[in-house]
Amino acid sequence: MNTLNKSLLAGLVLATISPVSAAEETLNPVVVTATRTAQTVDDSLSPVIVITREEIERNQAVDVAELLRFHAGLDIARTGGAGSQTSLFLRGTESDHTLIMIDGVKFNPGTTGGAALQNINPEQVERIEIVKGPRSTLYGSEAIGGVINIITHRGKTKGTYASGSMSLGEDRTRKFSANVAHTGDNYRAGFAVAINNTDGFPARISSTAGDNGNRNTSINTYVGTTLNNGLDIELSHWQSRGNNSYLNFSLATRDQDFTNSVTALTFKADPSDIWSSTLKLSRMEDDLDQNQSTNNSRTTRNVLDWQNDIEVNQHNLVTAGISLSSEQTTSVGFSSYDERTSVNAIFLQDNIKYGNQQLLLAARNTDHEDFGNHSTWNIEYGIQATPTVKLLAGVGTAFRAPTGNDRYGFGGDPDLQPETSRNIELGLRYQPTKHHNFSVSAFDNKIKNLINLIQVPAGSFNFVATNVGRTRIKGIELGYQFAKGPWQARAEAIFQNPRNEDTDTLLLRRAKRSLTASVVYTKGPYRIGADMLATSKRDDASNVTLAAYTTVNLNAGYAFDKDWSLQARLENIFDEEYELVNDYTTPGRTMLLELRFSPKGF
Repeated sequence: MNTLNKSLLAGLVLATISPVSAAEETLNPVVVTATRTAQTVDDSLSPVIVITREEIERNQAVDVAELLRFHAGLDIARTGGAGSQTSLFLRGTESDHTLIMIDGVKFNPGTTGGAALQNINPEQVERIEIVKGPRSTLYGSEAIGGVINIITHRGKTKGTYASGSMSLGEDRTRKFSANVAHTGDNYRAGFAVAINNTDGFPARISSTAGDNGNRNTSINTYVGTTLNNGLDIELSHWQSRGNNSYLNFSLATRDQDFTNSVTALTFKADPSDIWSSTLKLSRMEDDLDQNQSTNNSRTTRNVLDWQNDIEVNQHNLVTAGISLSSEQTTSVGFSSYDERTSVNAIFLQDNIKYGNQQLLLAARNTDHEDFGNHSTWNIEYGIQATPTVKLLAGVGTAFRAPTGNDRYGFGGDPDLQPETSRNIELGLRYQPTKHHNFSVSAFDNKIKNLINLIQVPAGSFNFVATNVGRTRIKGIELGYQFAKGPWQARAEAIFQNPRNEDTDTLLLRRAKRSLTASVVYTKGPYRIGADMLATSKRDDASNVTLAAYTTVNLNAGYAFDKDWSLQARLENIFDEEYELVNDYTTPGRTMLLELRFSPKGF
């Protein structure tokens, strides 16, 4: 039996522990991302993962990417330690095929397309909703593999609350966070700051240039009020700013300054008993400046999003809206450009429930200034076949418009066409009791016009961005959740074949098989848990194969009282040596200690 198969077996055993206890836990949180309206995970017709605030605090992760990688089907590639360039491959799709949002605002830059997950501090996140499968119909470009909505922290109950944490770890890692919030009858406000600093470690295995560190300071603030006529108004702002050290191709140390921000002004109203309306004005900024050269890249995006939800009757919820976007992208580097692009869209969705059946129909027309009109659609169906078994089926389309770098950057081509996809999905959910939840999904995602840099002629140093013909990703996902009394456990596995059908080659840095598992035991003031990730080998550039690996993290906590706790995290306890990108370093065995003050109302 090979290493990965042993890891798969051990993980399944770990995650299926089911001790008996009188306490009951829920496995059905409420999400909003799948349909733009509130619904339970069980009501969602798409595969959904929710990373809760409890899981975020327990894991003590340095960034959001570290939280995501411990869920199957979310492959992470990272060029070094904290703050280094990070790519996410959701269900085998490209790193720019996942739409990342912060509080419902698109976070992907218009230059590279892939969002800077490494700059998002988990301390300011309430929960993360991951919806797998095409969602361009609701959210537009990039949502080919799925959507990840990162929802920032808010006060939960009335009153004034404060919370905070301090952490120390190896590589001179220092973390600090502080939050204060007040919620009254008709108004609310909050402010949070989080600082992550680390000296890091050498980013490249072959490097002797010293450590590559990271500095990150994030703020999150909001103020809102509900007027006498029921109109709710909120102004919010999230920002991450810092500096990251890295190694260039010649292994020389370089560093860059970054700033990411999302600002939103949101109006919510209920004009009638059957009609609710939300108008959101948002601005996203993504700035990156190299300090040893004049190279830089910037994205500024202003969006008006107006959503209306109408209950036609008790069985029928219609969602309709418009999105108007203006984006400015600039870049100075191998190639320089300064482009402004307008994208306008209208979308319509009908969510029909009748008896034990549910049908979702959705369509969108996007008018892109450079590519004209583009239509996408989704059809999803679910039936509660028995009290414990739900059957699901769906088909949907998605697209990604070429970024500024695709069209005008190194090797760019202004005449590139949008990438398009068609995904078919079949699923089954089985919940024999309220404590156990099993799921299986099979998907077949065909992608056309995939944009790749190719050598022309072969073997030269001349690269050209080109639409290639056919990419196909077929796979099966398995999931299990358990919650009862002091125990919580889950296991997720994916078996997929992400392949370029034109060249009959596997897509780079994506595992064909991976398993994640987690188990947590809480008793009184004590908590202990473990998280495991096992993944098969992956292909990388230059005909390199990255070896399979298994990594396990342990965490423990002790609550002094209802508000104060001490936590510890031991990462990679077996000191596994592995690579996420060829010749780039990953952490060995490391420890982080944390003191946290966290009242229950916050």
